[in-house]
Amino acid sequence: MRGSLFVGMLSIAFFSAANPVMVRAEPATMSAFPARPAPVFLSDRIVVEAKGRGPDVILIPGLASTSAVWTRTASALEGRYRVHLVTVRGFGDLPAEANANGRISGPAADEIRRYMDEQGLSRPALIGHSMGGQIALRVAAESGSAVGRVMVVDASPFFPSLISPGATVGDVEPLARLAFQGIMLLGDQALRTQAGSLGLDMGGAGDSLFDGLGWQGGDRRTLAQGVYEVMTTDLRSRLPSITAPVTVVYGWSADDRSPRGHIDGLFRGGYRSLSRPATFERIEGAEHMVMIDRPRQFQAAVDRFLR
Repeated sequence: MRGSLFVGMLSIAFFSAANPVMVRAEPATMSAFPARPAPVFLSDRIVVEAKGRGPDVILIPGLASTSAVWTRTASALEGRYRVHLVTVRGFGDLPAEANANGRISGPAADEIRRYMDEQGLSRPALIGHSMGGQIALRVAAESGSAVGRVMVVDASPFFPSLISPGATVGDVEPLARLAFQGIMLLGDQALRTQAGSLGLDMGGAGDSLFDGLGWQGGDRRTLAQGVYEVMTTDLRSRLPSITAPVTVVYGWSADDRSPRGHIDGLFRGGYRSLSRPATFERIEGAEHMVMIDRPRQFQAAVDRFLR
């Protein structure tokens, strides 16, 4: 693989680049979900805030993001749903705690499953963005019928396949290691201005990443590990274990010159091993932060997903 793939890999990792097939249920009334005090949930991996009443929806943010990226989505849902806002420790202002060492995504998924069990959630819907989408896939693969449905937002089970469909973990691991070392060397703030020293010519994509709500920084080591995992995690072999219906939402461009104009087949190829075909919803004009770039269109997709 060419060395220039490193630029594309980071672009995909951060800002990547059909009617729903889902289980139908009668609409639940608010009285069917009475307010009840929730048990205290303590975790050294994640923080969860619950709002509203109704069927359960878990919102999982992506790399270097906190639950703040879901503010508009949560506000639109909490009058009808009980929304559970997850933040991974070490992103934003949260101390890293256990995420200061070892892996992040797998342990975070385990903690979300523990949260579901301890809080008594009934077949919640999972909505995860980017790295959070991969975490949602992990939760669904391990939870069977305990998960109601899954939406992944601009997330692939193997991000390198959005650049090179034939790529393997072995192909990209050296690049991922270089990215890890670069972030450890430069740190969060320095990375904003010194990415060029690593050969990361991100152009306008860098402005979108570093100046937007999506990049909220965090603990240096947690960020570096998160980048490494996003680049090297391949969940395609685990997709057949997911029994819940899956919806994939992603940004798309009608401009044939844009990489986003050619991404449909790459997303569809990544999810072809699901036990039931996924539903794909492309949102024109959105980049990686779909829910922020096109909030009205994204909310309409969420409402279709939850019907």
